[in-house]
Amino acid sequence: MPLQAVEPKRLYRQIADQIAQLIANGEFPAGSRLPAERELAVSLGVSRTSVREAIISLEMSRLVEVRVGTGIFVTSQNAAAHGNSVDSGPGPFELLDARKLIEGEIAALAAKNGKPDDFDALARSVDTLEAHVDDFAAREAIDRDFHLRIAKATGNSSFELVVEGLWNQRAELWGRLQHHFHTHELALQTIRDHAAIAKAISARDPEAARTAMHRHITRVAREFQRGIDVAAQSAAAKPASPTKQPTLAAITRARGIKARD
Repeated sequence: MPLQAVEPKRLYRQIADQIAQLIANGEFPAGSRLPAERELAVSLGVSRTSVREAIISLEMSRLVEVRVGTGIFVTSQNAAAHGNSVDSGPGPFELLDARKLIEGEIAALAAKNGKPDDFDALARSVDTLEAHVDDFAAREAIDRDFHLRIAKATGNSSFELVVEGLWNQRAELWGRLQHHFHTHELALQTIRDHAAIAKAISARDPEAARTAMHRHITRVAREFQRGIDVAAQSAAAKPASPTKQPTLAAITRARGIKARD
């Protein structure tokens, strides 16, 4: 039999698959509450960020429901649904790390090579984003277009393909994370970030452009992490009914995650 390519599984998917299997095996019955994210992270030897990404993936498969201020509850024991999840690609925080490194340098190059038409297009994009601040779908499309316009301003079409590829990796898990934690104030901050990036590029200041892009993407990651921490603290603050609270023994016994954060 010929050898088949082996695709490394993302850490958050390893976590999600393990929890899904425990649910399917009856270790966590429907209606029971999972241990808090902090406890899961300690038992599995991973970060709370990876656990949160895994929980969102399980939400998408309708295996669990996150009730803010209460906890994570099992809604189904049908683990087969999880295997068919459309969720794919890197985790949101992994993707943000890549974007910070790559798009920071692209912004710096755009400041060197950009033309007046490019600068005008970026300014118009900021104005358009402000006009659609309360329209989530439109805001997402305008946000993507802004970053692609920066890549175009470098004069190198390969960078456009790179940025487009990064945005295409944003998968459904990214969208769920945004819906969980994005607020009107964060949308306004995105507009301010874009304005600062556009200003630095238009001023032909590569270092300022790089710094502004780094600051923008770091802020997004920080706000997502803050949302994760608040949700985890809220869930841990309210204990579940003793008859519904499973122990960590099952997860500790099943611990088999090979990759670490």
